[in-house]
Amino acid sequence: MSKSLRLTEKWMRRGLWLVAVVFAGFLIGLGATVVDDLPKVEKQLTLDDYMDANASKALRSAIQKSEFAGRDANAALEQAQLKRKSAQADSAAARETFNNWLSTRRATQLSDQDPELIARTRALDLLKDRERAAGAAVEAQQQAALDARQAAARDQRKLGEMEQAAQQLLNAEYRRVELRVFLYRLALTLPLLVIAGWIFAKKRKTTWWPFVWGFIMFALFAFFVELVPYLPSYGGYVRYIVGIVVTVVVGRQAIVSLNRYLEKQKLAEQLPDAQRREELSYDTALTRLSKSVCPGCERGVDLKNTALDFCPHCGIGLFDPCEVCSTRKSAIAKFCHACGATAERGKLLAA
Repeated sequence: MSKSLRLTEKWMRRGLWLVAVVFAGFLIGLGATVVDDLPKVEKQLTLDDYMDANASKALRSAIQKSEFAGRDANAALEQAQLKRKSAQADSAAARETFNNWLSTRRATQLSDQDPELIARTRALDLLKDRERAAGAAVEAQQQAALDARQAAARDQRKLGEMEQAAQQLLNAEYRRVELRVFLYRLALTLPLLVIAGWIFAKKRKTTWWPFVWGFIMFALFAFFVELVPYLPSYGGYVRYIVGIVVTVVVGRQAIVSLNRYLEKQKLAEQLPDAQRREELSYDTALTRLSKSVCPGCERGVDLKNTALDFCPHCGIGLFDPCEVCSTRKSAIAKFCHACGATAERGKLLAA
């Protein structure tokens, strides 16, 4: 079509297409912002919303206390173990000293050392008792740490079971929220797509066509880019079903449009040549001729063949002689390219 346009008109049309793209860009930005904010209309749910608040709070508090008790028990255990080691070292040293002394006594066989033997034995027993007490303290702290760990694990298991049950409820609610948000998006984008289809059919050739095409690009982007990625999955069934429905609707409309176009062309080809050329848009005819296509039936024709004056498919006149200078010219052209005479002037001169 660009070959049939005036130079200024060609550049102005390019500028208007730029206006359409810029207009669509701003609309797309606004639409994307609205679509992204749609989930905010739903309440932001958490796991605690589906758990018994008092029970979960009590379990978390018990777990925290058990963890604190476990840490305290471990700290006390370290101290008790250190004291036991000290008691064991003292007891071992005293035992070694006692054994050495006892060996000396046996060698000397001095009976006057019996009271000292008794005293040393009692001191050794006291150290052994101290060692046993330190061992008992270690065992007590080990038991306390074990009890704290088991209590924390038990409460943690109960809390995990509660969280697992709540997670299932939360996931189900997430799916419902996802579906509702998708319906919000569908309610916003589907009317835009319908409006775009209507203005494409009715308004795309009007004076305001840049805004029409900008809105059409925006509606297509909003539907196929902003909506389609949010289609609920459900194992793929929804996507495939939606794809089938859209394909059937678009395909049916395409088939109906094709049949309507063919019927219209058949009726048009039965009209007289002059009437067909009068009803044919001048710019449309020039566009088709620039593509070596018959302006009447849109079938390909060899326009370079100088012997071809009529379309061999529908019979519409393509070339005729000028009434003034008899030069072979386009039957669609309003002026003769050789002498500049108009078709109306040629007819008057011929009469």
